[in-house]
Amino acid sequence: MSNPESLRAQILELTRQYAEIAHAPKPFVPGESRVHYSGRVFDQAELLNLVGSSLDFWLTAGPYATRFEEAMRGFFGSRGFLLVNSGSSANLLMVSALCAEAADKARESGPGRLLPGDEIITPAVTFPTTLTPILQNRLVPVFVDCEVDTCNIDPGLVEDAIGPRTRAILAPHTVGNPCDLAALTDIARRRNLWLLEDGCDALGATFEGRLVGTFGAMSSLSFYPAHHITMGEGGGVCVNAPELKRTLLSLRDWGRDCWCDPGANNTCGRRFDWHMGELPYGYDHKYIYSNLGYNLKATDLQAAIGLAQFDKIPRFVAARRRNFRLLLQGLKPLEDRLLLPRIDPRADPSPFGFPITVREGVDRRALVGHLEAAKIETRLVFGGNILRQPGFLNIDKRVAGSLEGSDRIMRDTFFVGVYPGLGEAQIEYILGVIHGFFARN
Repeated sequence: MSNPESLRAQILELTRQYAEIAHAPKPFVPGESRVHYSGRVFDQAELLNLVGSSLDFWLTAGPYATRFEEAMRGFFGSRGFLLVNSGSSANLLMVSALCAEAADKARESGPGRLLPGDEIITPAVTFPTTLTPILQNRLVPVFVDCEVDTCNIDPGLVEDAIGPRTRAILAPHTVGNPCDLAALTDIARRRNLWLLEDGCDALGATFEGRLVGTFGAMSSLSFYPAHHITMGEGGGVCVNAPELKRTLLSLRDWGRDCWCDPGANNTCGRRFDWHMGELPYGYDHKYIYSNLGYNLKATDLQAAIGLAQFDKIPRFVAARRRNFRLLLQGLKPLEDRLLLPRIDPRADPSPFGFPITVREGVDRRALVGHLEAAKIETRLVFGGNILRQPGFLNIDKRVAGSLEGSDRIMRDTFFVGVYPGLGEAQIEYILGVIHGFFARN
């Protein structure tokens, strides 16, 4: 009878063979094959890790999760990295950490703990779950307008938006184009504000040669299938302010005070010697809760996929940049009809998509319909002006100035894909279909 190691080797060999056959790339047929705006790009490595993890039967976070966090921490050169179950949870974790009592101990990185009614400056063009953690923590979002040609927060408007209770800036790098981090970090430093980055769209992007996600006290990432790497559902927090790391860990893990890894006990050596709150002396440290937390952990199965994806980050980012560049070059002859994305010369994006804004006289709906009819997927820039969305009409907020740019993005902007699953043939097809629309209009 085969031993477990031999059976495991057989299972993994069959998995490798299956991956090569079942997930072999299909040829692109213009007009017949769908050109997705994004999607999973994987090979046998992800399936081998996934099956191997399932055989280990670590159902919650375990060895793969630890290795993934170590890999991402090394990638960013950060003080910590926490794996969570989504980019949305990563944003919730970041904002909640600033509202915890321990944030008062992190005054080297920001103004201390945020209290209900304190304000966070953020752009009006955003994703819903970039904004909702502000509201969930009873804070007040202060909305500023966005630059139409970058879809990012307008840095020239931020300082004037600061009020007596402003404590933080939360800035997304929309569709992978870095916002002006020089201006934002300068404002945050001079005005003693927390700076948080939503880097969910921008893994691998740089500003002034430095990775996006390393400028703020914390930055979020998403590993949803549409993003740069995937583990299905998943996300992470890049921790640059070391004083916040333990609070983030607590909030992610039910609010507990214990920092033992899953399956470990008595890491502190004092498991039954703590005296906290109004609990009796010696209450089991594994069941002491110092924060109002959540369960935001990912599974080891997800982390196993993510670890295989991690090795592909350089290749994935290079492919996204190539596709973006080809689209930018190919659409330049249409600049009288289309406003193309502007890239700050200090930035090197890791594009999530290629945003296109129609100029006056061009019907976005007609152009999008033309592309969709040709089986080219399109997407709008997330929530557009989020304050026009039905779920956000009556939120507590402050609006600093006009939101004309945000309204224009909502009305006139969309994006097409640049993800690594697209090759030059698909990009040429997209360009041909767009040029064909204007040739007939």
